[in-house]
Amino acid sequence: MYDDILLPTDGSDGIAAAAEHATNFAQAFDATVHVVSVADTRNRFESPTSGLSAEAWSDAEHERAEEAVAATVDALPDDVPVETSVVEGVPRSEILRYVEDEGMDLVVMGTHGRTGLDHYLIGSVAEKVVRRSPVPVTTVRLGEE
Repeated sequence: MYDDILLPTDGSDGIAAAAEHATNFAQAFDATVHVVSVADTRNRFESPTSGLSAEAWSDAEHERAEEAVAATVDALPDDVPVETSVVEGVPRSEILRYVEDEGMDLVVMGTHGRTGLDHYLIGSVAEKVVRRSPVPVTTVRLGEE
């Protein structure tokens, strides 16, 4: 039923909860977990007065994404097959593109559960993926560690 499971990560605290769910699916269906992080290309701080150049932003985002992938892989047991990737772009779009391009069967992703003004201002990548994904999406509330 599920051969390839996407586990997107941004390095948030509590990713182990989503990794545990992905592990359960992977072990039940003998599936591969694809751990992916998106280096966000939207530099909200690039301007003469804000101080971050495009290159500095890109470097920082790639480093954050690599660290997020490594931390998430560390949360998975050694007997679960894993593939890793860092992609560039807007997180919600790149997650959905990965699902389509790589033929994912299931997405397991964390959600912060933001509400009110935080949800309005920050938005929810998980919500956008749930609404647009062509495959099932399991969301896991990320806990505080």
